[in-house]
Amino acid sequence: MLKSKTFVKKTRSGGVMKVVREHYLRDDIWCGSEICTECKQDSTVLQRDACIESNLCTFPHYLVPDTNVVLHQIDVLEDPVICNVIILQTVLQEVRHRSAPVYKRLKDIIHEQGRHFYTFTNEHHRETFIEREPGESANDRNDRAIRVAVKWYSQHLKTAESGPDGVRVVLLTNDQGNKQKAEDNGLLVYRFEEYIKSLIANTELVDRLALSNEDKNKIASSKILFPEHLPLSKIQAGIKSGSFIQGTFRASRDNYLEATVFVQGEGEDSNEVLIQGLQNLNRAVHQDVVAVQLLPKNQWVAPSSVVLQDEGAAKDDDVDGDEEEKLLKQSLTKSTRKATGKVVGIIKRSWRPFCGMLNVSQIKESTRHLFTPADRRIPRIRIETRQASTLAGQRIMVAIDGWPKDSRYPNGHFVRSLGNAGEKDTEEEVLLLEHDVPHQAFSQAVLSFLPKMPWIITPEDMAQRQDLRHLTVCSVDPPGCTDIDDALHCRELENGNLEVGVHIADVSHFIRPGNALDKEAANRGTTVYLCGKRIDMVPELLSSNLCSLRSNVERFAFSCIWEMNHNAEILKTRFTKSVINSKASLTYAEAQMRIDDTNKNDDITKSLRGLNKLAKILKRKRIENGALTLSSLEVRFHIDSETHDPIDLQTKELKETNSMVEEFMLLANISVAQKIYDEFPECALLRKHPAPPPSNYDILMKAAKSKNVTIHVDSAKALADSLDGAKVDGFQYFNTLLRILATRCMMQAVYFCSGMDSDFHHYGLASPIYTHFTSPIRRYADIIVHRLLAVAIGADSTYPDLMDKHKQSALCNNLNYRHKMSQYAQRASVAFHTQLFFKTRGILNEEGFVLFVRKNAIIVLIPKFGLEGTVFFDSKDKASPKLVFDEEGPTLKVEQHTFNIFDKVKVTISLDDSNIQHQKIRMALIEPVIPGVSVPVPEAEPQAKKQKLDR
Repeated sequence: MLKSKTFVKKTRSGGVMKVVREHYLRDDIWCGSEICTECKQDSTVLQRDACIESNLCTFPHYLVPDTNVVLHQIDVLEDPVICNVIILQTVLQEVRHRSAPVYKRLKDIIHEQGRHFYTFTNEHHRETFIEREPGESANDRNDRAIRVAVKWYSQHLKTAESGPDGVRVVLLTNDQGNKQKAEDNGLLVYRFEEYIKSLIANTELVDRLALSNEDKNKIASSKILFPEHLPLSKIQAGIKSGSFIQGTFRASRDNYLEATVFVQGEGEDSNEVLIQGLQNLNRAVHQDVVAVQLLPKNQWVAPSSVVLQDEGAAKDDDVDGDEEEKLLKQSLTKSTRKATGKVVGIIKRSWRPFCGMLNVSQIKESTRHLFTPADRRIPRIRIETRQASTLAGQRIMVAIDGWPKDSRYPNGHFVRSLGNAGEKDTEEEVLLLEHDVPHQAFSQAVLSFLPKMPWIITPEDMAQRQDLRHLTVCSVDPPGCTDIDDALHCRELENGNLEVGVHIADVSHFIRPGNALDKEAANRGTTVYLCGKRIDMVPELLSSNLCSLRSNVERFAFSCIWEMNHNAEILKTRFTKSVINSKASLTYAEAQMRIDDTNKNDDITKSLRGLNKLAKILKRKRIENGALTLSSLEVRFHIDSETHDPIDLQTKELKETNSMVEEFMLLANISVAQKIYDEFPECALLRKHPAPPPSNYDILMKAAKSKNVTIHVDSAKALADSLDGAKVDGFQYFNTLLRILATRCMMQAVYFCSGMDSDFHHYGLASPIYTHFTSPIRRYADIIVHRLLAVAIGADSTYPDLMDKHKQSALCNNLNYRHKMSQYAQRASVAFHTQLFFKTRGILNEEGFVLFVRKNAIIVLIPKFGLEGTVFFDSKDKASPKLVFDEEGPTLKVEQHTFNIFDKVKVTISLDDSNIQHQKIRMALIEPVIPGVSVPVPEAEPQAKKQKLDR
């Protein structure tokens, strides 16, 4: 049966176009129930014995949620208790249009076979399709369509199985109007909360209920704490007229009364607006897209240097007036004022389930409690739960339902428990969730696109590739590396020149564009390396086996091969798909020993020596061109094989072979970047590193000046030369400290599409063009670059998305986000394992250097552990010493002693676990000795002896 709908619409050019839409209706769409004898269905989803124990429904029943129930109560629907659910096509389409994250979660539930969620295409069924009536809103029409489908199901199942014990259909809605009309039609209907509260032995589901409007009204206060948010129509008009600014709200970690709104501009024109004070913040949450109105210039303030943490009260009181007054007074007196504004409306909420811990209310038998998120930038959330005593001491997840103008905190609901706080597995899960790292197991849909084992290289494969199995190829990686992306070779040619090859795992051969495996890798963006754990971008069969260039097995590679002279000048470059057989998988230390051992003279060692010699020349040339050699202290944990806890902590030692591999990876990336840009100037995926604004270098120049050293920052070359010449007699570590500080001044390198940007320069490498080609097992950007290069050399065919610069640009945005969050997750993992390490060490005494000077503290770097910590000089418990802070220095005078950047100090290091959610490394000053400030040298030896016995 065919229905058609005709309407006219206006075109971009101003014309009128007639549109005819055909809508096919069928009578062979099955109901999906086991009890049905009418539908000729091959398989069924809905069970005959559909029993959820309920006081309201003591009979077998199927559930039909309406759109708003799905949108707002998805946390409850995800619980395994809820099963035998009919999801109507009307509901699925509405959810898809209104919330992509909820739609994905709903689809995941539907695909779980044990849940028995059935999608019924009511919009194409002849008996359930309805036309929209004149004057009827789209929302009312959809509500009516849901009621019609429920009525059809009820009658259909009665016909299918006679008797009073048949399965009934229950409509779940929170819309009072929809409920009344359903009852008038003789349907069985309940409010969602009413049904969930009726479930027997599943009281914890009640905690997951999102607050309904009725519940919100019950807890509303008469006191208005915040200004009303403007409606979207007024916001859009204000943005268009220029009276409002749109931007991303970024809350401060250190001060709950302060935030900045990042306003994206064209190129370098991006800027920030400062927001201070609770009313001006006006219920915005970190990462929300907001509308901001600038304040008059005489009300502009400077960023605060006061640290304010929201201690939180259980009641809806005003913000502490003293704190806010102190903040604003201090901000107004500063000369460095910034554009300041207030939030007038929310354009898009960026709420997600947040990890954290419950602050159990002190009021006896109260069900209302405050939840403190792990991320200090998120406000506390008020939730209702009857499980407070059970959840105390656990890490839990909570979602925000809303933030009324009369509530000091947003309202939310409990989602799930993650485990006991402080336990390694729980904290790792929190770390991954908070940094939005996709870490679920790969789905069957993804795994179905993996090659079938045993995998072999066929004659057809060999015919399309160059056979390089005879070459002395070897890989050099960190110890324990199983995802080996790259291998190298170097040999002398008959004409006296050298042939050097970089061979990269051919991951794009196994991951084809657009399939489920490709989409999953694109979403993950990167492999995430935590301490003792790896979250793979691609399934292990590829990452550690078929793509990994392990020794003595044949593997597919994408090879970049140069002919060079002995001065490392490139004479010829070629790219080819190849088959290699690596002759050795070496660690950096093993490769270094081979190079240094004069008794060794085999082919692998000769190849390594040739590579090392050329690498030194390449590095020297790069540095002469202005490439920066910066420094950051990376740490390595030695993990106990049984407990998996860290038993030793030391900074990583870099060898010549680290530099050797790095030089050839850089060279391959530059060669490939030039090739793909020459072939595809509009859609090449490249990587750039913007030059930092001059103000970024202020702290570096001040630090150098304190030791009478001058740093020039006019260009990367000037900076590199200044760093090379920066020396202080008797202070061997000075240059390393300067380079660490210089690293902090840098901008983030980013992926971009060549057709969407004109600035390609990579500041740190002093290269006019750059990309990532050498790590496709762990970076999705490299897979795209491989595909571009393969098309460029005629080794593979193209596809539309690869040549679409807008889609490439959107992909780059996701890759940049995933890369940034991966870095943050890795740092958080190092911080957590550092805490585990110091937990069993008691108090240690170590030498360090002052890295930064603050108003009330110094930040100290401990080179031995690559660890940073803060020594505070003000105290809540005792009288603070006299502090004089000079911003120009910067210096901090504590009593009679003045601290400068890079001063040598001695501190005690211990773990402060008084706040289980926010444990931190505590440092206290031993030397220099300042009366009333320095602590006496503690006895650390007995604790060390105890640790030995425990082990």
